[in-house]
Amino acid sequence: MKKSLGIALCLVVFALGLLAMRPSVPPVRVNAGTFHVYQPTVFVFHLRIYPVVGKPTISASFINRVLSAYGSPAVGKGQALYDLGVTYGIDPVYALAFFGHESRFGTTGEARKTLSLGNERCIVDRPCVDQSQGGYAQMFSWEDGFAHWYQLIRYGYVEGYVTIPLVGHVCLTVDQIIQVYAPSSDHNDVQGYIAAVKRAVDALRKGEVQL
Repeated sequence: MKKSLGIALCLVVFALGLLAMRPSVPPVRVNAGTFHVYQPTVFVFHLRIYPVVGKPTISASFINRVLSAYGSPAVGKGQALYDLGVTYGIDPVYALAFFGHESRFGTTGEARKTLSLGNERCIVDRPCVDQSQGGYAQMFSWEDGFAHWYQLIRYGYVEGYVTIPLVGHVCLTVDQIIQVYAPSSDHNDVQGYIAAVKRAVDALRKGEVQL
């Protein structure tokens, strides 16, 4: 027992001696200037899909201001364009943008005669005029032309009665609608049309009268 105790004491003394002989290590100093903190770059993409269904984003009085600025024969019909948009659940800013692109608000082309917001081709419930030029639907009034356009967009595109048989799905956005509404097969610049309508919508929502 005494022998074991003596051995244990020797080992302890030996270990303490080794620790005493160990060279001291200076404290580590960290120079903050040698480190660089990198902040991750975050890219945020705002997806602008322009869905046509929605509440009005422009007023009836503003619509009239735009029509008046362009000398439109539909001037004073802003309330009708607005109210019909509410009825069919389509933001009237899109109707106004299409109207501007198609005929400069009724001041150019077939619309001067047909009173058609969207230069619609012949349909079964309206007279077909200018058939030598492909045929256009003759509306009974500007209000009638507005209503037909909203009906076409609501039922034909948003609910798919026109688009499902043609492309297999409903069309809810400007991009989707125009690809069917003004296809390249009819010699239309589809991407140019889409871009023009989007620019007009953005400008109108900012209150810009001149597009």
